[in-house]
Amino acid sequence: MNFTRWSARLPGTQRRAAARSDHGVSQSQRGEGAVPAARHEHPSDDDAPMPAAGIDELPAREVLDRIPALVALVHGPDHRIAYVNDAYVVAFGDRPTGAPAREALPELEELGLLPLLDQVLRSGKPRTVKSRKVAGGRSYTFTCTPVTVPAGAADGAEEGAGGSGVLVFAADVTDHAEAAERLRTSERRQRETAVTLQRSLLPQELEQPDDLRIAATYQPGGTEAAVGGDWYDVITLGGGRTALVIGDVMGRGVRAAAVMGQLRTAVRAYARLDLPPHEVLQLLDGLAIEIDANQIATCVYAVHDPNEGRLVYASAGHLPILVRDESGTIHRAEEPTGPPLGTGGWLHASGSVPLGPGSTAVMYTDGLVERRDEDIDEGVASLERALAGATGTPQVVCDRLIRAAGVTADHDDDVAVLVLQHPARTGPDGELFRNAALELLGGVEAAPRARAFASGVLASWRFSPELHDLGVLAASELVANSLQHGTPPMRLRLRRTDRRLIIEVTDGDDHLPRRRRAEPADEAGRGIAIVATIASNWGSRRTPGGGKAVWCEFALPRTP
Repeated sequence: MNFTRWSARLPGTQRRAAARSDHGVSQSQRGEGAVPAARHEHPSDDDAPMPAAGIDELPAREVLDRIPALVALVHGPDHRIAYVNDAYVVAFGDRPTGAPAREALPELEELGLLPLLDQVLRSGKPRTVKSRKVAGGRSYTFTCTPVTVPAGAADGAEEGAGGSGVLVFAADVTDHAEAAERLRTSERRQRETAVTLQRSLLPQELEQPDDLRIAATYQPGGTEAAVGGDWYDVITLGGGRTALVIGDVMGRGVRAAAVMGQLRTAVRAYARLDLPPHEVLQLLDGLAIEIDANQIATCVYAVHDPNEGRLVYASAGHLPILVRDESGTIHRAEEPTGPPLGTGGWLHASGSVPLGPGSTAVMYTDGLVERRDEDIDEGVASLERALAGATGTPQVVCDRLIRAAGVTADHDDDVAVLVLQHPARTGPDGELFRNAALELLGGVEAAPRARAFASGVLASWRFSPELHDLGVLAASELVANSLQHGTPPMRLRLRRTDRRLIIEVTDGDDHLPRRRRAEPADEAGRGIAIVATIASNWGSRRTPGGGKAVWCEFALPRTP
């Protein structure tokens, strides 16, 4: 190797050589418009600088010994030491020349660079490894370059020794490595904060309605991906009905998690109004704009009514709900779908999909089905195939869908999955879930007919005398309220589950009753107050076809 020629390629050498060349250019050659340097405005013979020596005239060892980078030269198949500069000696200590690298350069073996030296020697191509930390805590970037070592150039080498060698050049990058580590630590802490916030804002324990079995899974993105704003929730509405919601805030990090928490809280508040799904999304759309006009979110809100056997839903730019019926057929609830929340100016609409006994429905976010190398429709189709073969409890179905989609700990996006099943109950279990209904026809005679019907049904269901009497009283008051303030058609419905007795009266008037304090002289206004006093819970809602439903619940004693 020609050390002099190699040293000419050191950083700054060519720049200094060019500067010396420019210094020799006369003022006339620079041109009339050139501005001379301040120190040369009044040159004199006494102040004339001494001519600088060219780089070719400097000893190569002197150049290498003075540079701050670590330099070592090895030669031969054993990588025997030919030379190490002063910076290398300061960093690792004195190294005897002529000794093989495996014995004399233990630091290279600890860093795993000896195989790299073999590779460079065989291929004749340079190789670089970035930011390797040595025993002293410093970090270096090593560049190994193939060179030709002239015979006798190596200190301590046998006479005539030379041939192929490797020049090891190590630049100290400790400051850069420490800055990068601080950045990674900061990003890791921010991600941990976002994950903690995200998980704390998700429901810690899912509500389990009487008629559905529900499980959910949330999988944050990998360490290289910031946490998104995926969320889900289950809300029992009363009267046997259940609201289910899943959504995804478009964004990452703490901000997305915070927006998600506000939307989830708002959904729970709006759900208590017992509005149709599209009206809930309409309210959420306006709230999303108020929270952050630049932040949008997708969401699907659905309501399950066991009496109807359907899932009524509204979607704001979210992926379709998938339902597998009792026969194993997959249904995709695609329409209607509006734009995401936060866009404004759109009237959402509700749709429905059958969800009878024996059915399983899946609600999910895009992290489960979206891949960079395929269309999202292909991901949804793959999920349909996975759902067709996924049996077991809702939690088992969740886990199987996650595995089928290839979601791992280093996945590049958050994933939220909500699985609900409407079990087909038969035998003794089926006896705990019963329904009975009576159309209320006629005038004043409808009230005694309703009381007689309720009394007979509750007796056949073998309730205790106390619960029987309370149920008959509640049915009587609700029917009387409907006869006085409502319009036909009217219906009395009784339903029992393994946990509660539900009494509901529907009519054609959409004016919702409210509880009020009746004065001693008032002849009316006590019916709802009586129902609220004796029942565990009560409420009212408008029905989709017009009219209203007023209901109350009685908690059943737990059986061993």
